[in-house]
Amino acid sequence: MKFWSLLIVAWMPILEVLLIGSVAALLATSYINILSSEARKHVNKIVFAVFVPALSFTCLAESVTLKDLISWWFMPVNLAITFSIGVSLGWIAAKIIIPGSHLQSLVIACCSGGNWGTLPLIIVPALCSEPGSPFQKASDCDSKGLSYVSLSLALGNIFIWTHNYCVIERSAKIHKGRFMKNSDLSKIRDADLESSEASCYVVREEDKGEYETLLPPSTKADFEEPKSKNDTSVDAITNSRGRFQEIWNIFKKNAEDVMEFLLTPPTIAAFIGLFVGVIPTLKSLITVEDAPLRVIQSSLKILGNASIPCTILILGGNLTKGIQKSALKPLVVVAITVIRYVLLPICGIGVVTGADKLGFLPESPLFKYVLLIQFTVPPAMSIGTIAQLFEVGEEECSVIFFWTYLIAAVALTVWSMVYMSILF
Repeated sequence: MKFWSLLIVAWMPILEVLLIGSVAALLATSYINILSSEARKHVNKIVFAVFVPALSFTCLAESVTLKDLISWWFMPVNLAITFSIGVSLGWIAAKIIIPGSHLQSLVIACCSGGNWGTLPLIIVPALCSEPGSPFQKASDCDSKGLSYVSLSLALGNIFIWTHNYCVIERSAKIHKGRFMKNSDLSKIRDADLESSEASCYVVREEDKGEYETLLPPSTKADFEEPKSKNDTSVDAITNSRGRFQEIWNIFKKNAEDVMEFLLTPPTIAAFIGLFVGVIPTLKSLITVEDAPLRVIQSSLKILGNASIPCTILILGGNLTKGIQKSALKPLVVVAITVIRYVLLPICGIGVVTGADKLGFLPESPLFKYVLLIQFTVPPAMSIGTIAQLFEVGEEECSVIFFWTYLIAAVALTVWSMVYMSILF
């Protein structure tokens, strides 16, 4: 394809996102305030729980077969490679920049967890429908493309809601622990002024346990009676059992939290759609033209069609939160931008080209394009949800999202041109 034709094809989907996102940003301003923060939360819940699951189910159930699913085996491998490279580069960047203990996990998460569902969900159909697009030659471009993206969305959630969730949670606990420790130390320093009076107080029996934790070993020993060896061994066994139970409770709670967020409606719908798609009997009941339950498929299609415009509106409205925030080092944004839009795409070209030469990929340029796009997208919006959940780095996350999504308009256009020139 000629340069200008390639530029127009690559730029049009991004331009559509920018225009609709600009309308959303305008509606979210204080002057109009139609798309307020509260309104975006409600719309986001509907998109998350209804629209995207409906789209994922209809696309996968209609266009996926068992043969297709087997031939797409490299997609989870590609996502794992993308995620691993992002984690490594993010860790290096965090160690070099030192953004703060509570922000190191945020940097790693933004470098590793990409928007593997929402943006491709917008870009791929637009590429299929754009006049002059090389992908338009395929009659099933739209349905196949949405199937690729739906599977990418389902698999991407697994990486984001396991590794990134645990990393940000651990960082939040460490940060809050240090904050509480510093607060306690300041209280102790203030209490030192009255230590002479406090030394005259008599410790009551019921308060002994509270004081013992603050007393030096020599003083603490005064409260304790000598114990026999048998008593010591029994106490050791009891303490070990109690510690094991405590660790098990923490692990169980974390596992329940991760599974709660991992088994999200889009992911569940995607796997149900795959299940229906690979079983011919179920497929003939729901998705074919004269199926007895075709009303289910047609109803879900109507709901799914609302996911793309609503998603762009929410995305544009959310980005306005980062405009007035400036508490983050500019170097952090620069590092994340370089990793996401320079280093990862270069690695992606090497990985996908190598896999193609080894015969790991199906003969579908659109499938290869989706694999390449997985290396190029901005950070996942779910990272902001996790940061908000643990109340750590929320403002910084808004700044990162604002700049990375703004730069994505140019980066995705440039890299889309490069990818299409490689594929065609």
